[in-house]
Amino acid sequence: MIVTTTDNVAGYKIQQTLGQCFGVVVRSRGIGGNMMAGLRSIVGGEIKEYTSMLEDARRHAMDRMVSNAAMMGANAIVVMRFDSSEMGETMSEIVAYGTAVVLEHS
Repeated sequence: MIVTTTDNVAGYKIQQTLGQCFGVVVRSRGIGGNMMAGLRSIVGGEIKEYTSMLEDARRHAMDRMVSNAAMMGANAIVVMRFDSSEMGETMSEIVAYGTAVVLEHS
């Protein structure tokens, strides 16, 4: 499936717009991960535990969005975006969203 942040795809024409599609993931670091991240934040630099968690969460959100679009009959997602927010002190929500479309070669 083609996934793009632009509103069009070179060489293709949008034949049908199917609507919004999205994938949501909520992740929490365990207490051990939070303690390690807290210690690293004192020293400064990248907090690798959180970077890894958020990279995985984005991948899972993308996978869920693509599955959602496929169930709608799409062969592409245009204007794809990520959004994130904190839920409490230990959880992060990652949302991947875009517009599910059917593309045809132009």
